[in-house]
Amino acid sequence: MTEGKSIINANLTPLPDKVGVDGLEDKWRTVWDEDGTYKFRNTRDRKAVYSIDTPPPTVSGSLHVGHVFSYTHTDVIARYKRMRGYDVFYPMGWDDNGLPTERRVQNYYGVRVDVSLPYDPDFKPPFEGTDGKKIDAKDQVPISRKNFIELCERLTAQDEKLFEALWRKLGLSIDWSQTYHTIGQHPQRVAQKAFLRNLARGEAYQQDAPGLWDVTFQTAVAQAELESREYPGFYHKVAFRFEDGTPIYIETTRPELLAACTSLIANPSDERYKQYFGQYVYSPLFKVKVPILAHPAAEMDKGAGIAMCCTFGDVTDVEWWRDLKLPTRPIIQRNGRIVMDTPDWIEDPAGREVFAETAGKTTFSARKIIVDKLRESGDLDGEPTPTKRMTNFYEKGDKPLEIVTSRQWYLKNGGTDAKLNAELIERGKELEFHPDFMRVRYENWVHGLNGDWLISRQRFFGVPFPLWYPVNASGEPDYDHPITPSEDRLPIDPTIDVPEGYDESQRDVPGGFTAEKDIMDTWATSSLTPQIVTHWAEPDEASKALFASTFPMDLRPQGQDIIRTWLFSTVDRAHLENKCLPWAHATLSGWILDPDHKKMSKSKGNVVVPNEPIEKFGADAVRYWAAAARLGLDATYDIGQMKIGRRLAIKLLNATKFALAIGREDENHHVGAAAETSWNPADVTEPLDRAAMAKLALVVRQATEALESYEHSKALEAIESYFWQFCDDYIELVKNRAYGTPDEHGNVPSEKAVKSARTALGLGLDAFARLLAPYLPYATEEVWSWMHAGSGSVHRAAWPVVDPYVEAATGASPELLTWAGKAVEQLRKIKSEAKVSMKTPILSVALSAASEGVNAIHAALGDIAQAGRVVGKFDLVAKHAEESAAEDAPETEVAVEASELGEPPAKKPKH
Repeated sequence: MTEGKSIINANLTPLPDKVGVDGLEDKWRTVWDEDGTYKFRNTRDRKAVYSIDTPPPTVSGSLHVGHVFSYTHTDVIARYKRMRGYDVFYPMGWDDNGLPTERRVQNYYGVRVDVSLPYDPDFKPPFEGTDGKKIDAKDQVPISRKNFIELCERLTAQDEKLFEALWRKLGLSIDWSQTYHTIGQHPQRVAQKAFLRNLARGEAYQQDAPGLWDVTFQTAVAQAELESREYPGFYHKVAFRFEDGTPIYIETTRPELLAACTSLIANPSDERYKQYFGQYVYSPLFKVKVPILAHPAAEMDKGAGIAMCCTFGDVTDVEWWRDLKLPTRPIIQRNGRIVMDTPDWIEDPAGREVFAETAGKTTFSARKIIVDKLRESGDLDGEPTPTKRMTNFYEKGDKPLEIVTSRQWYLKNGGTDAKLNAELIERGKELEFHPDFMRVRYENWVHGLNGDWLISRQRFFGVPFPLWYPVNASGEPDYDHPITPSEDRLPIDPTIDVPEGYDESQRDVPGGFTAEKDIMDTWATSSLTPQIVTHWAEPDEASKALFASTFPMDLRPQGQDIIRTWLFSTVDRAHLENKCLPWAHATLSGWILDPDHKKMSKSKGNVVVPNEPIEKFGADAVRYWAAAARLGLDATYDIGQMKIGRRLAIKLLNATKFALAIGREDENHHVGAAAETSWNPADVTEPLDRAAMAKLALVVRQATEALESYEHSKALEAIESYFWQFCDDYIELVKNRAYGTPDEHGNVPSEKAVKSARTALGLGLDAFARLLAPYLPYATEEVWSWMHAGSGSVHRAAWPVVDPYVEAATGASPELLTWAGKAVEQLRKIKSEAKVSMKTPILSVALSAASEGVNAIHAALGDIAQAGRVVGKFDLVAKHAEESAAEDAPETEVAVEASELGEPPAKKPKH
C-alpha cells in the first residue's frame, strides 16, 4: 500500500477458525527477526532519519514494571515515526559499569576487591547467587581488581541476555544489531577521547578540594547523586569562651568535629552577635583560638543563631570556608574515622590528650568521648536534646556522607562559571521538553549549581582516566603535568598500559611514571550516549556517514528523576564538544506507583517483575496500560487497565475477522478462503457509511497531531474511543446490509449499498490496524496479515492520512453515526426493559430527538430499523430546544415516545 493512494488494495488470506492473543508474541517476534523489520537501513539523508537516544538500563539484577512503562512510551513514538516514512535509528545500550554492578557482583559471588592482590587466572568465586541477600564485607573473599572486573563482565553478560529477552517479548522495535555496553571498547574510547579533549580545552581539571565522600563505598560523590534524608541526632549546647572566660553558646549535632573548628559564624544582620564580629574565642577542650565572623548564609532562627564552622561538617561549612578563606583543618579520614595523628593546630597539652583518645575512632565513638569530656569540663550546657535533621546521603548509600579533602577530577558545568551557566540555560530553552512544565526542573538545577561536576570515582569497574603522571626523584607523582596518550591508542587502561617513551620497568619508581588509578563516574560515560551510538569522531567512513545522518539526535526519552544527572550532563557534554544540543526533543515519563500510591522501587520492596503481567495478560495489554498514561505524570500499576488492553486486542482480532469474512461467499469461496479485493473511497455512497468515514478522518487527524506533539496517550484515547464506537455502533448497524440480508419486508439492499458498507468496513479496519500498531504491535500484525498478505509488516506500512476518508465521507457529518448509535441503543433498551430477546421484532415505535438528530436518524433509518428489527411503523419526532431544557435532557439524547413489541422468536428445541 502506498501512502496517499485513495484505493487500498487487500490480499485477503484464509481466516483462522479461532482467534486469540495467546502465542502472538512468539509468532511475530520470530518473523520480525527473520525479516529485519526494525533494522536501521543506514539512510544517508539526515532529514529522512529519526534517531533515538534510548536509555541504557542499569544492569544490576532485574527490571521492573517502571522500565516497561517508560520504554513503551518511547517505542510508541519509534513505531509511529517508522510508519511516517522515517528510517528509525533505535539502538539499545546496557549501562553495565559503576557502583550498582559492583554491589551486585559482591553479593552474587561473595567477593570484594583488594588492590594489593595479584591476578589469579584460575580464580573461582565461592558461590553464585544469593537470592537477594546482602553478604557482609567480612565474609567476602578478597580478590584482585582484574579478577573482580572479570566477574563484573561475566554477570552483566548474563543479566543483559535476560533484559533483552524481556524487551523482545514486550515488542520493543529495537534494532538489535545496534547495541552497546557502557564498559565496552567503543564506549571507553569515546569517553576517554572526550575527556582528553575536555582536558586540552581546560574544561576538565583536577584539584585538592573538599568533596562529599561515602565511607561505605569509599568513593567521592557528585552533587547530582545526593539524596537528602531525615536523620536522627542530638543538639548539644556548647560553650566557646572569650579570653576572660565569658561563654558564647553554639548548638551543634556534631560535637566530634570540635577539633576541626575554624571559626564561629553568624548572620551579619543578627543584632545579638554584631558586637562580636572580629573578636576571638577559644574552642572547648582543645583551646584553639578562632574568630567570630559574619556570613549571610548563617540562619538566625536555627539553634542559637551562631554556628561553628568545621572543615568539614556539611556543605555550608564548605561555602563558608571558601568565601571567608578559612584555614583547612580536616580530621575525618576516607574510612570515616578520626585521623590517627594529633593535628599541629592543637597546641594545648590537655587538648592534645583529648584528641589522642578519639584518634582512629568512628565518628559515633568519638562523639561519645567528646560529649563526656564536655560534661566534665562544664562546657556542655544541659543535656543533649533529640532532633531530626535533613542530612545528605549518597543515593545508593546507607550512611550520612562525610566531606573529605582529596584530589579529584572535575568537569566544568556552569557551577563555577557564570558565562557557561547562562549558555546551558539557553540550551535548555532550545530543547523541546515533553511535557513542557519539566523545563523548570532543568533550569532550577542549573541555576542552583554551586560547583563543577566531580567525575572521578575511587572504584574499580568503570572507564579508566587515560592518564599517567611523572614520578619525581623523590618518588612523588607530579599531578600538575599529566601524561596523555594519543587518541589512536584509545582505549587504554593506565594501570596496564605504558605511556609513550617509557617501559613497564619504570612504573611507580623515581624518574618513571605512575598510573591514574581513579575511574570515571558512570554518568561521565552515560552522558555521552549520543556520541557513542552515532560513532562520533571515529575515523572510518561508515562511522562518519552514521554520525552525519543521526547527530544531533531527535529524541531523548528518560525518567523525570534524572533530569539533573543524565539529561543535564548530556547537554553539558554536547555543548562543550559539539557546540549544539545533543537532541531536539526530550520526553519525560513519570513514576509507577503501587496500589497504595507509593513510588515503586527496589529499596521499598514493592516492585512488580514485568514478566508476570506479560505472561498473564499479554504484551499488548501491558503496553496498553503503559501507553494510556501521559508523559510527566505518575501512574498506578493497574491490572484493570491491562485487562482492558487485552480486551481491546481481542476485539480488534474478532471485529476484523468478522468484517473480512463478509462477502467471501459471494465469490464461491468458503468463509476461510483467500480473496483479493480493494476498497475504493468512491464506492462509499450511503449516508451512514460516509459518516463513519468522516469520523475516521477526524480521528486520524487528531491522532496524528497528538503523536507529532509526543502526546501518545491523547492519540490512543482518540483512536480507542472511536474503535469501540465503530465496533459497537457502526458494525452492528451495517452488518445486515453488508451481508446483503433482506429486511423484514423482504427488500434486498442494492449492490451499491452493499458495496458501500463493505468498503467502509474495509477502510475502517485497515485504518485501525495501522492506528493501533504502535500500541498493540502483536494483534495489529496478526490482523494485517489477514488483510495484506505478502505486503510486509504493518509496522513498515504507511501511517494513515486523512485523504481517503475525507474522500469517502464526501461532506458527511460524523454526528450522523452518533445519532444512529443512540437510536439503536434506545431500540435495544425497549427490549431490555421488557426482558425479551434482542431478536424480538418491534411492531411500531416513535423516537424523539433534537431536529438535527431526527434528520440524521432519518438518513440512516433503513440500517437502524434492521439493526433494531423494526418491522412496522417507525416515527421520528423533533423535540424543540425548549422542550429538552424543560426536561433537563441533553440535546443529543434520543427518547422513546411509544413502542409496541411483537412475539419473541420461538426457542429452538434442544437436541
